[in-house]
Amino acid sequence: MSHFLDRLRFFDKVKETFSNGHGIVTNEDRNWEDAYRNRWRHDKVVRSTHGVNCTGGCSWKIFVKNGLVSFEMQQTDYPRTREDLPNHEPRGCQRGASFSWYLYSPHRIKYPMIRGRLLDLYRAERKAGRDPVEAWEAIQKDPAKREKYVHVRGLGGFVRTSWDEVTEIVAAANVYTIKKWGPDRIYGFSPIPAMSMISYAAGARYLSLIGAACGSFYDWYCDLPAASPQTWGEQTDVPEAADWYNSTYLIITGANLPMTRTPDAHFATEVRYKGTKIVSMAPDYAEYVKFADLWMPVKQGTDAAAFLAMGHVALKEFLVEKQDPYFTEYARKYTDLPMQVVLRKYGEGYVSDRNLRASDFDNNLGEANNPEWKTIVFDKKSGRFIAPNGTIGFRWGEEGKWNLLEKAGADQAETEAELTCMGSHDEVVSVGFPHFVPGEPALLYRNVPARRLKLANGEEAFVTSVFDMQVAQYGIDRGLGGGNVASSYDDANVAYTPAWAAKQTGVKAADLERTGREFAENASKTRGRSMVIMGAAINHWYHNDLAYRAIMNLLHMCGCVGQTGGGWAHYVGQEKLRPQAGWAPIAFALDWQRPPRHMNSTSFWYFHTDQWRYETVDADSLLSPAGPCRNKGSSLADYNVKAVRMGWLPSAPHFNRNPIELAEEAARAGATDEASVSKYVVDQLKSGALDVSFADPDAEENWPRNLIVWRANLIGSSAKGHEYFLKHLLGAQNGVMQEGGAGNNCKEVKWREHGPTGKLDLMVDVNFRLNSTGAYSDIILPTATWYEKNDLNTTDMHPFIHPLGEAVTPGWESKSDWQIFRTLAKTFTALGAKHLGTRKDVVSLPMQHDSPTELATPMGVGKDWKHGECEPIPGKTMPMLKLVERDYGQIYNKYIALGPLMVKLGNNVKGLDWDTTQEYEELKKCNYPVQVEGVSKGMPSLEEDIYVCDSVMRMAPETNGEVAHKSWSALSKKTGIDHHHLYAGRHEDKITFRDIVAQPRKIITAPTWSGIESETVSYTAGYTNIHEHIPFRTLTGRAHFYQDHEWFLDFGEGFCTYKPPVDLKAHEKVPDSVRNKPHLTLSWITPHSKWGIHSSYQDNLRMLNLFRGGPYVWLSEEEAATIGIKDNDWVEAINANGATVARAVVSQRIPRGMAIMYHAQEKNVNVPGSNTTGKRGGILNSVTRVIVKPTNMVGGYAQLAYSFNYYGTVGCQRDEVVVIHKIEDQDIDWLERPLTPEREAQRNPVGIGKK
Repeated sequence: MSHFLDRLRFFDKVKETFSNGHGIVTNEDRNWEDAYRNRWRHDKVVRSTHGVNCTGGCSWKIFVKNGLVSFEMQQTDYPRTREDLPNHEPRGCQRGASFSWYLYSPHRIKYPMIRGRLLDLYRAERKAGRDPVEAWEAIQKDPAKREKYVHVRGLGGFVRTSWDEVTEIVAAANVYTIKKWGPDRIYGFSPIPAMSMISYAAGARYLSLIGAACGSFYDWYCDLPAASPQTWGEQTDVPEAADWYNSTYLIITGANLPMTRTPDAHFATEVRYKGTKIVSMAPDYAEYVKFADLWMPVKQGTDAAAFLAMGHVALKEFLVEKQDPYFTEYARKYTDLPMQVVLRKYGEGYVSDRNLRASDFDNNLGEANNPEWKTIVFDKKSGRFIAPNGTIGFRWGEEGKWNLLEKAGADQAETEAELTCMGSHDEVVSVGFPHFVPGEPALLYRNVPARRLKLANGEEAFVTSVFDMQVAQYGIDRGLGGGNVASSYDDANVAYTPAWAAKQTGVKAADLERTGREFAENASKTRGRSMVIMGAAINHWYHNDLAYRAIMNLLHMCGCVGQTGGGWAHYVGQEKLRPQAGWAPIAFALDWQRPPRHMNSTSFWYFHTDQWRYETVDADSLLSPAGPCRNKGSSLADYNVKAVRMGWLPSAPHFNRNPIELAEEAARAGATDEASVSKYVVDQLKSGALDVSFADPDAEENWPRNLIVWRANLIGSSAKGHEYFLKHLLGAQNGVMQEGGAGNNCKEVKWREHGPTGKLDLMVDVNFRLNSTGAYSDIILPTATWYEKNDLNTTDMHPFIHPLGEAVTPGWESKSDWQIFRTLAKTFTALGAKHLGTRKDVVSLPMQHDSPTELATPMGVGKDWKHGECEPIPGKTMPMLKLVERDYGQIYNKYIALGPLMVKLGNNVKGLDWDTTQEYEELKKCNYPVQVEGVSKGMPSLEEDIYVCDSVMRMAPETNGEVAHKSWSALSKKTGIDHHHLYAGRHEDKITFRDIVAQPRKIITAPTWSGIESETVSYTAGYTNIHEHIPFRTLTGRAHFYQDHEWFLDFGEGFCTYKPPVDLKAHEKVPDSVRNKPHLTLSWITPHSKWGIHSSYQDNLRMLNLFRGGPYVWLSEEEAATIGIKDNDWVEAINANGATVARAVVSQRIPRGMAIMYHAQEKNVNVPGSNTTGKRGGILNSVTRVIVKPTNMVGGYAQLAYSFNYYGTVGCQRDEVVVIHKIEDQDIDWLERPLTPEREAQRNPVGIGKK
């Protein structure tokens, strides 16, 4: 019967009963149930994950029906952990469970899109008979034509086009740019390769082959903790989440585990059932606070003060008074605390200077190799100064002594390093320690025991240990007399006591004292099982490295780093690209040519978005009075230019000339090889005819010209100083509320009266959804989603490698990233052969970490050749200069094959080299040889994404036991210690793509990382340093409390000190229309969001329905009431940088003095216009401006040396302050009006711009 008839016979549907009337038999249609049954029917299930930088790295079942994804569910087949640990699953969260919405949503980019005006211009030029490159040239040489499309970026106007046409335009723009300006004027930005490795590699390989620059991301996101390279010589290495469960004392600060680490939060909550104490530090009542035993409501930006106070307690009670045996042994063996430091005379006392070296002694203490790079300890056993094993001087130029065994380098005698010279000192001297708290002295003089020593040059000096100075710097009284030492923890006038820290942080002194004591006591009893989990909330401040160093100090005092259940646990993005050694050669085309062009993005954007022009921070105000300060008077931008000239940091472009033309000029001048080309470039620099581009970033020859963004929301979520990007880089409508002028105090950077707008000729976005980046691009290429491609994924949070799987073919006309860039490479090759041919390219390379060039700056004194302090010597006092030959007619052929350098030069990771001939030959069979005619015929194929996945895993020690054997053997040769037991059980393992499709696989222990994969301990950072005696990759080979580089001493950061947030002054420039009405002046905090990671998920319908349906700002209930703001009112946050308009969330959990706008909420969803700027109401970064820190620019000095995404300036913006005021509903303007010529011309707020 039909359902309709059943309804008419509703009262007659019962035909009989049973069970005494409790059961009934009916006769009715039940086909309606099929709708529910069909909802869960499917044709197949495919394993995939989400490449979204949320760190979860969760494996998902993707259910496919009729060729469409119908729904997703969590996979539950991860390999187990151990019998004594909870498992890693179920993994997933509401974000992942909603992703399939995107595949068929209105946001999906279905076809190639191009700005209509640009397409009209291009077609007109092509119709006139010009070839693609000539057509692009004609548009760029006519300012009126160029401005026609550049200045309407962000205002819509996209039209659909074909793949053939759009790739032709992009390729033509790239070819023209290389020919006219140089390949280093092409820039690529994509973040977090670990989340989808092959997709990242696709764009990076194409860009590297043509000579373009790949921009870093980890530092730009400000997720890179600069303190990690400073302390350990390691970018970021952290415990897997399961290791939280091994901890017996946890402090959590700046990492909202239930919200941003959803799949792993259970490890932290479950460990409480074992008795582990959890202390949460947060200014607001965040989600992770409710799981704590103690909440410390620390004032935002003051975490360093809190941890220095805890360190004061731990150091005093456990290393000075008790001299805990475990802590003392750990400090002696694995930290720089016993290292000797020379004291420099200053005023009536002394200040700390450089580390003592073997070269300071007669006959270099018997050390012929790198004596100036071998630091010194005093040996208690022999009563003499020695150069112990493991310092960086032993890493390069000799073998077998780069280890942490307690031996003297020269004679390998057994030693015991002395921590303190108390009792055997020659004199007590007064040492000044830099201090930066307003209202307190700039130098705190404290008494320190020291020895008198005659140096090899005849000078007499006082030397003391890092330990003795560190105790003094913490203000601990050791009975040496003098001032600025604490009589008790309640002494609020002495820096770093709990009582002093309570004034800075708002946390009770008793809580700081108790926590410091408990943390150390627990570590003493458990041999280091005390852990600090931290994240972006404290890493985004200008002085983030000091906050992190304060934490690291506490951890190292207590012997926690390198012990299971202990150490630091820094989580931000999905950073751990585990098969790195197999991935990098493919991603950066190292199989065909070396080196690639890499650029630290923070400096790139700081200069090319002209944020330097608006710099309000005076670098001199940050200096210590006791530093050498040879660069006094320099601006922040000046420091960056100096760092580039000295070869410490890269720049893109590098020189103010096309590097291809530079090579041709050198050839015409008689240069025939790399050495002679290098000499020509040096001569040009010395004469002043050539300079670095950052010395004049606003000159048109130094602009970036083409920008390709993929896998990113650069303009939306990550554009620190969003409005400056719109104004200067893109030439679009912007809300910048000031004219650049504050930065007109540079000595090294040329000032031009009017900052240029619209520097980019072309911006391309490769995306599957229309977000803010796509809205401001000229071309959008439709890419496959994470359920439509094959790829690899790893994370910090667990030790498995698992795939993204092609559950369905890419929808509409989208392609995978690998296929997009393969297509682009093919189009480029035809045009490149005609217009470029084979060229030589001068590549400028900074001194690299994990290479011998990290020994470029002896004693940590940087000399600037530009000012006559030294001669320009490539690789020593200036960048290395490399000559790379590029055959532009073979780009496609090289893209699709694994190149010959993998056999000729082999592979490398972190200073270790090994042969890859065996793996290369295996890949010819696994992937098949290339059949396409050209330079790569017969080589292992990379034509398909699965081939690329297998190539990565075959060449990486983490996924191939034979490669693990080779790489560990290389390290054993350096250390003189046999490490083979770490991988022996898995020597024969070879993990393939098909293996991980069946089930995620645990990686193999590799020397790339400092933890191990074991059945007895969870992965934790620093484990091999402590248990295998492998040195940290630092100056001393140990974890550093002290930094002796000249620039660190200049800025008073030799030892960790507390520096309050920086006043950026942007809130002082607010229009009277805002200033004269009720308003709040608040700290602007932008943490990661519950409903979105880097803006993905934030804009899908399901997630919008869970909250306010658009952007929102959290405010204190008390403060909001003072100016009449109620929950859900419209508010505007504004300062000199711009404005953002959002709904107010008024809450008791927010403290006074701060506003929170979660990262990142798109400006293209429910955002009205700003009443103040007259432009669209902005995004979280519309009120921010990026700022750079000189100590992050240091290079060529052991651990302080550049490497891609390892060290460099970071994109901090957390110190910003805004003015917030209410907007009445009737004053909301949605800007829904036609684009008029007048509106198009008014790109700046009224009153801003050329007068």
